[in-house]
Amino acid sequence: MSTPRGEMDTAPRGAPRGAWEIAGLLAGLAGLAVSHAATLVLTSRATPPVAVAELFVQYVPGVVAETAIDVLGRADKPVLVVGVLLVVGGLLVYAGRLAARAWWKPLVVYAVLGGIGTVAMLTRYDARPVDVLPVIAGVVTWMVALSFLTDPLRVEAASGIPESGHTRRGFLLRGGVVGAIAIGLGVFGEQFGRQRRRVEQTRALLNLPLTRPRPPDDVRVDVDGVGPWQTPNAAFYQIHTAIVVPTIAPQDWRLRIHGMVEREITLTYQDLLDRELAEDWITLNCVSNQVGGPLIGNAWWSGVRIDTLLAEAGPAPGADAVKQTSQDGWTCGTPLGALTDPERNAMLAIGMNGRPLPITHGFPVRMIVPGLYGYVSATKWLVDLEVTRFADFEAYWTGKGWGERGPVKIGSRIEVPRNGGDLPTGAARVGGVAWAQHTGIAGVEVALDGGGWRAAEIAGAPNDDTWVQWAATLDLDEGDHELRVRAIGKDGETQTGVERDVLPDGATGWHGISFSAS
Repeated sequence: MSTPRGEMDTAPRGAPRGAWEIAGLLAGLAGLAVSHAATLVLTSRATPPVAVAELFVQYVPGVVAETAIDVLGRADKPVLVVGVLLVVGGLLVYAGRLAARAWWKPLVVYAVLGGIGTVAMLTRYDARPVDVLPVIAGVVTWMVALSFLTDPLRVEAASGIPESGHTRRGFLLRGGVVGAIAIGLGVFGEQFGRQRRRVEQTRALLNLPLTRPRPPDDVRVDVDGVGPWQTPNAAFYQIHTAIVVPTIAPQDWRLRIHGMVEREITLTYQDLLDRELAEDWITLNCVSNQVGGPLIGNAWWSGVRIDTLLAEAGPAPGADAVKQTSQDGWTCGTPLGALTDPERNAMLAIGMNGRPLPITHGFPVRMIVPGLYGYVSATKWLVDLEVTRFADFEAYWTGKGWGERGPVKIGSRIEVPRNGGDLPTGAARVGGVAWAQHTGIAGVEVALDGGGWRAAEIAGAPNDDTWVQWAATLDLDEGDHELRVRAIGKDGETQTGVERDVLPDGATGWHGISFSAS
């Protein structure tokens, strides 16, 4: 059948089915392997695909980021990286198909991918000029490998002998060579990728002067099912924007305190160890925590008070903020007054629950500021503090519509029974937690089936910066019931029942559940 005029197929004829697409994919995998190995050799923190994912995180609308956190939880970063790789893989296959039309057409795809990778690598906070080299190496590999793989296919097309055995053998041989090189580079890269394991080993061997925590005797209520008052490190919530968690050896860590100060200070990890350590129980919670949500935890934190360090630096008149920066480039803005307040135990934390910080929680050093949501205070992998003014900068989350100051709102949660759970009829115990960091909880009240509020029992607390557990005894008839809870702060504030979303500065409303008694 003849081809309509103007729609002539210009692809070389006789190539094995799918060979061009396979060539594009193999060339692409080789380029990604070369790029990955170059990244590790140059000790860059992120490979180009990871940098692209982080660039996406940087500019994605806040509502999209919130939805991803709510739906995917800790899987949001891996899902994003996999998505980036799938898109890149699809484009590389398409480049192979284009090579069947003209030698120069794949170069357009490679140029676009290389341009995006270059922008992503060079716009990161810790970018260096050499960080573009993995992108260049990957693009060059794509071009060379694709040409190497498709030469037999072009020879076959020029000869007019379709699918000759010589062509198939040549293509398979070259494909095997490229595949072997890609695998070899992957193994080579893995050797250089042991940095995290080395840092983890260093962390495990640290003998820090930390006190092993022992929760006070009066902080728990006698209700089975209420969670632990002290949150184990492995169960503590994690929220951050890093696609690849930074791994910093203690001997390589530095903190610069600068900006509107009389004296600029640079600290090493040993400098912190040489100072007096402060330790205390402090509850942290995320501004993204929905009413009754899990993004809150209580731990024993150890570190150096930041107010003494800032006093040594000498903030200048007019300064009202400290811009915190993580090693991965994440930023937040903290009220200067919260960090210099002698009544607030804000610290550069080096320990969590009597052990060195886990890498995922900011090792070697992070910031802890009681009474402020983490998005304005709790920088992990902290490397820079700039004393400045709120009017002079925009931090990561505030640039996405979140509030500037971020004081923690009073809140409470029902843990027993669970929503949809079951309790026995008659006298039944219920319980949960309440918090108002840096204010303290004076009381908790519960309401059953829309009735009046009644006081619950509250356990003790070592300070106003931790949550408290509460409990109440209900007289339950058989059937379905509803339970609500609200907290009362030591400042007299009663938790509002007005329901608001987490944007712009934290959710409000009473936590309520439905359950059955039988």
